[in-house]
Amino acid sequence: MRRFLALFEPFILMLLGTVLLATLLPARGGMATLVAWAADIGIVLLFFLHGAKLSRDAIWEGARNWRLHLAVLAVSFGLFPLFGLGLRALPGIDSAVAAGLLFLTLLPSTVQSSIAFTAIARGNVAAAVCSASFSNLIGIVLTPALVALLMPGAGAGHGLSGSAVEAIVLQLLVPFVAGHLLRPWIGGFVARRKQWLTIVDRGSILLVVYSAFGAAVVEGLWTRVSPRDLGVIALLCTLLLAVVLGITLALGRAMRLSREDAIVLLFCGSKKSLASGVPMAGVLFPAAQVGVVLLPVMLFHQIQLIACAFIARRFADQAAGQDA
Repeated sequence: MRRFLALFEPFILMLLGTVLLATLLPARGGMATLVAWAADIGIVLLFFLHGAKLSRDAIWEGARNWRLHLAVLAVSFGLFPLFGLGLRALPGIDSAVAAGLLFLTLLPSTVQSSIAFTAIARGNVAAAVCSASFSNLIGIVLTPALVALLMPGAGAGHGLSGSAVEAIVLQLLVPFVAGHLLRPWIGGFVARRKQWLTIVDRGSILLVVYSAFGAAVVEGLWTRVSPRDLGVIALLCTLLLAVVLGITLALGRAMRLSREDAIVLLFCGSKKSLASGVPMAGVLFPAAQVGVVLLPVMLFHQIQLIACAFIARRFADQAAGQDA
């Protein structure tokens, strides 16, 4: 029981508390504008710092294990979207919820948790760093492109608009590239202050979630999404994760990957990034729709943490048994 409760780390509780706060005290009027501006600033700073943190050596080193990285990308941006299209076509699901399920499947992999679980399971940590970084880097461009292709009703109802593309470039891509170009001068400073990156990372997510859910609550989110809908979303997210975990495990065996690389494929291929999904949703969807769209992302995030924590511990126990 203690291990299970430990999975609900403080950030998850903060995330749930932010949703509760947005439900009870949503920002309105001028305050909503102020919160939205603060969230945008947080997103810009977040991607700037991530750009400064990413080592160019890691990019070149990771490029050598191309079979593994292509497999991770194929699952993240090929297999997942196919399942997302199937989920969106299910009958009896609210259109905004269905859009959220599809959007979830278009996101890149996580970085921190993929690496952490790979390390716990005694997998190839260096390859996990590269695969997760590649997925997020490519996702900055590929996720919006997939949204434009597969969700033509996103945004203001006419696909990925010019203003949305401009917002993505200015808020996500430009800060990331600027941070990476400035890495020779600020990379060491950022590396020595990892706690700052964590604060900016989580703080920006909380700001965007509060802004998004507040706007959705004002527009009647909780009259539109019932407890039954929440249960259906949680069930579908659980089934989706279970199927993808099974496929990535089988794919690793079919590709005859080493145990360490197969673990990377399992964890990096099955994850979806809340850190990337929140700011992208804020750019790609109307404010009143973002809260509903993010519900599947938030639920999947928690479910994948719980499931992968148990799986990583099982791999670790197996490795310890073999060493003994």
